[in-house]
Amino acid sequence: MSKHNIPVQKNQQYEVMFEDLTHEGAAVAKIDGYTLFVPKALPGERGVVKVTKVNKGYGFGRLMERLETSEHRAEPPCPVYHQCGGCQLQHLSYDAQLRQKQKMVQDVLERIGKISDIPVHPTLGMDDPWRYRNKAQVPVATREGGLVAGFYQERTHHIIDMDECLIQQEANDKVVQTVKDIANKLHIKGYDEEKHKGVLRHVVARYGLVTKEVMVVLVTRTNDLPHKEQLIAEIRDRLPEVKSIVHNINTRRTNVIFGDQTDVLWGEEYIYDYIGDVKFAISARSFYQVNPEQTKVLYDKALEYAQLSSEDTVIDAYCGIGTISLFLAQKAKHVYGVEIVPQAIDDAKRNAKLNNIDNVDFAVGEAEKVIPWWYAQGIRADVIVVDPPRKGCDEALLNTIIQMKPKRVVYVSCNPATLARDLRVLEDGGYQTKEVQPVDMFPHTMHVESVAILEIKL
Repeated sequence: MSKHNIPVQKNQQYEVMFEDLTHEGAAVAKIDGYTLFVPKALPGERGVVKVTKVNKGYGFGRLMERLETSEHRAEPPCPVYHQCGGCQLQHLSYDAQLRQKQKMVQDVLERIGKISDIPVHPTLGMDDPWRYRNKAQVPVATREGGLVAGFYQERTHHIIDMDECLIQQEANDKVVQTVKDIANKLHIKGYDEEKHKGVLRHVVARYGLVTKEVMVVLVTRTNDLPHKEQLIAEIRDRLPEVKSIVHNINTRRTNVIFGDQTDVLWGEEYIYDYIGDVKFAISARSFYQVNPEQTKVLYDKALEYAQLSSEDTVIDAYCGIGTISLFLAQKAKHVYGVEIVPQAIDDAKRNAKLNNIDNVDFAVGEAEKVIPWWYAQGIRADVIVVDPPRKGCDEALLNTIIQMKPKRVVYVSCNPATLARDLRVLEDGGYQTKEVQPVDMFPHTMHVESVAILEIKL
């Protein structure tokens, strides 16, 4: 479509019907074939939109007035929902969110993977889809009147000051507010991103859902933490549930949260939590699933799909701190886990020891290099489990799986688009996707996890 043929103009208003949601949660409307993306509207609604941006193939708009309202619209309980960019779907009823996520997985499998004849089951949701996150990473800044701490406004780095977040564990809210209050009293400056000045960049709170243990991480721009002893004493006094207070130093001009140096100021280096019967040690920088209740649902499904016997050997590519590996080890003969991050492998070995699980081996390296090396050593996997990052599996790993010919591949995915792409490669390489189970790990956001089971074609 050329510039001259675009049927809308910036700042003009149009009446539209909304048809669908994007993977970012914006509603989709069409005007003479031209696509508009409009946040906070819902499929089935009619409304007046103001065009805010016009590109060659699509544009963006703002909902000015709803003329027809979806029966699935919900009133967001969060007071800052319309400013904050943390959640995208509080205005959609939870049942409808689960159906939307199932549809999203199904649509992407058909469009990208050309996979249309398999069951995509209804999304497994939560009984209570609030207060589920066990980790808060909250930026801090100084404004007139003192410190502010909260999440960024959508598509900006402007902090929305907040007292609580309805998808956070209440213990984490309490940590953030208490640290903000104490730091304010001690005149510790928040971070100025533009000038790269100030001290306190982030407050990170971690919470053990089962153990109730709490860790406080203070991320500063400076090597020194002003009023350190008083800060520690007041945190301990006001938050007796805290087991660990940690200082992380990030002197760089970056939006990456953590720096390289981490020191324990008081208490333990780790807090602990459980997923099912498996115990995990969690440090300030450990990767650990933020919704442990749904993580168990996800891993139970992966274990079911793996159909393990006591004679099976399993390879867990992208094993992280060993969460899935240790689940699988309870049923398998032996599990081999590989992960590129050395600290994660250290954590995985520690977690295996913590649970007295000795039928696992963990290796540091790229899965696409380590697994062929294992294969050359005579290790044969009956089942391969992959749980890659959002970018999906490395092509070399997929080719390795196809060459190794395990009976089953269990694919745990946090991104339906790369799942569909990778399933297509595996299908072309001799595997058949049997079914896919979406799991809602992040209620009120557009993120969805999925587990797929593939079997080798005989």
